[in-house]
Amino acid sequence: MQPNVPFDKRLKEISRRHDKMARGAVRKVNADGLIVARPRAYRPRFPLKGLLVVLAIGFLFKGFLFAYLGETAYAERVAGLQAGSTMEQAGAWVMQPDPATLAVASLLQTILPE
Repeated sequence: MQPNVPFDKRLKEISRRHDKMARGAVRKVNADGLIVARPRAYRPRFPLKGLLVVLAIGFLFKGFLFAYLGETAYAERVAGLQAGSTMEQAGAWVMQPDPATLAVASLLQTILPE
């Protein structure tokens, strides 16, 4: 038998709590005045900034295509997607010109050569 089994078990628990506290700790003062640190509860956060960046890049891309191809050619390509498979129809729904796309396209038409 190993005489250090309880010690090793306590040491393992301390290491586990220390790893959990790497994300942060909440400290509370007990009634007897002892300050106790506990690991912060893990709550995954939704990457809102990343989602907004992806949406902005998507609208810029749609606006660029609309400005570069022109309204009729863009409409023909979206109609071609609508006649395709389910995935192509979903792409056609996403690529439909909306007010944000038209606004970006009008801004980009001043920059793009004709």
